[in-house]
Amino acid sequence: MHPHQSQSPDQTLPDTGVVSVVVIGYNDAGHVADAVRSALAQGPVVGEVVAVDDCSTDGSHELLTRLAAAEPRVRVVRRETNSGGCGSPRNTGLDAVTSPYVMFLDSDDVLPPGAARALLTAARDEDAEVAAGLCVRRELPSGREVPWQETLYAHSAVLTRPEQLTRLVHDTLCVNKLYRTDFLREHAIRFPEGRFPYEDIVFTARMLAAAPRMALVPDRVYLWHVRRDARQLSISLDRAHIENWRARITANRQAYEILLGAGRKELARAARAKFLDHELRMYARELGLRDAEYRRAWWAHTRAYLGEYDAADWTTSPTAPGRLIARLILASPEPRDLPRLRELAARPARLRPPYARDAGGTPVWARDLPQVTLEPYLTLPAHQAPLAVDAALVPRAPVTALRLRLHEMYGQVAAAGPQALEVEWRHRDAGRAAQRTTVALTASGDGLWSAETPVDLAGLGSGTWDLRLRVRFADGTSREMSAHARAGAGLLRRRVVPSLRFGVLLAQPYATHSGALALRLATGLHGVTSVLRGRLRRLLG
Repeated sequence: MHPHQSQSPDQTLPDTGVVSVVVIGYNDAGHVADAVRSALAQGPVVGEVVAVDDCSTDGSHELLTRLAAAEPRVRVVRRETNSGGCGSPRNTGLDAVTSPYVMFLDSDDVLPPGAARALLTAARDEDAEVAAGLCVRRELPSGREVPWQETLYAHSAVLTRPEQLTRLVHDTLCVNKLYRTDFLREHAIRFPEGRFPYEDIVFTARMLAAAPRMALVPDRVYLWHVRRDARQLSISLDRAHIENWRARITANRQAYEILLGAGRKELARAARAKFLDHELRMYARELGLRDAEYRRAWWAHTRAYLGEYDAADWTTSPTAPGRLIARLILASPEPRDLPRLRELAARPARLRPPYARDAGGTPVWARDLPQVTLEPYLTLPAHQAPLAVDAALVPRAPVTALRLRLHEMYGQVAAAGPQALEVEWRHRDAGRAAQRTTVALTASGDGLWSAETPVDLAGLGSGTWDLRLRVRFADGTSREMSAHARAGAGLLRRRVVPSLRFGVLLAQPYATHSGALALRLATGLHGVTSVLRGRLRRLLG
């Protein structure tokens, strides 16, 4: 019998009505009913749905009241004042639940069929205080799905303590988990109150600090709807203001202090490393979109927070891109090299030229920053290094050509013997691949290897296409890559192209937020005119 077994709910209890689902919402009358219905559709395992309305003014409360009148499992709790965040209404719901297990659901998301059953079965079979499963981010309206922290939920696992899998700190969501209610209450595990963005980060740290026995399942248990075209972006997506970055830092600082204060040193270190690998890279990719005032404030706040790291935080993974970004920020009092930082923050990372050396010949970020050494990269084999490829779409008759250039990096590329590039275009929404080909690389003698291959624009068809590459070396190893979008000389210019298949198509090569080459295509006269009209409206508006 493990230490927590005495706290388990009676294993002889039937499955009926043992899970409560807390649904929170504010002014989301267009979606909250779908969220509640998805919780009810879990079947008899869900005994109650506690719908917490955070003092909405759009009719949400009245809608929920009508749902409750028709469904006895729905209870509506209306807060008297709006909290300004997600933590307070979740705490309100947690106080109200009466079932042995509890889950959380946001008003604009849904639970997929069987989610509660899968988590409950794992929790009971393994006598776990927490059961967690796969969350899938669904982009709307496209329907594109991206698994969240997929590697954590590749297969079933049981952890007697979270330190057995420190990567758990990367899954900061509270909604893809089922919790034993008494466990949360006994350890006073609650969300920060009021307007506290990224409350999940703090709540998850408190949960991990309490050292629960955990069961992980590969089932899809949560659908996170990402609506980037919504009038009001969600807190996690609204990153355009410096207050958002301050909130990220505050939440991550508290998470570290919670874990360290509970004696979970391994998890605390992992949480700091996660900040470098996830948050720092994500925001660094977007710095080019912000104005100078934001950049200076972001740089200053980031330097101050990174200054709280100690020597032990820098000892692991010295070649991780986030650590190099952090070292550059600490070394420079003002923002610098933002285009190059954006490339390094990409996934996969790209370390673009210049490949400078200090007076002694040691690789460094730049000659005027010799303290930011790149020496650890010399120990990386080429198939693990952040190699850089440039890409450009060049108009030629009768087809467009994709021109590629692989850069040398301190001699590693030549030593590995690059032979070929595997090329494919992947539709961003549908996820399908097209026009896969392998093209030989030719050394040009100036630290570059070049290749060129035709692109059938009409064969791709309409939509947004991302370029994916894999460089293959003489020893059989390979490196998956994205490609830097080369600008200049009209290379990223929008073009109307005659097409036998569609009559006409509009091709727009462009650089993504991370600097990678992507391609938008609109086909047919209707598609082309629709895009051009939209462009005109934006220009006039």
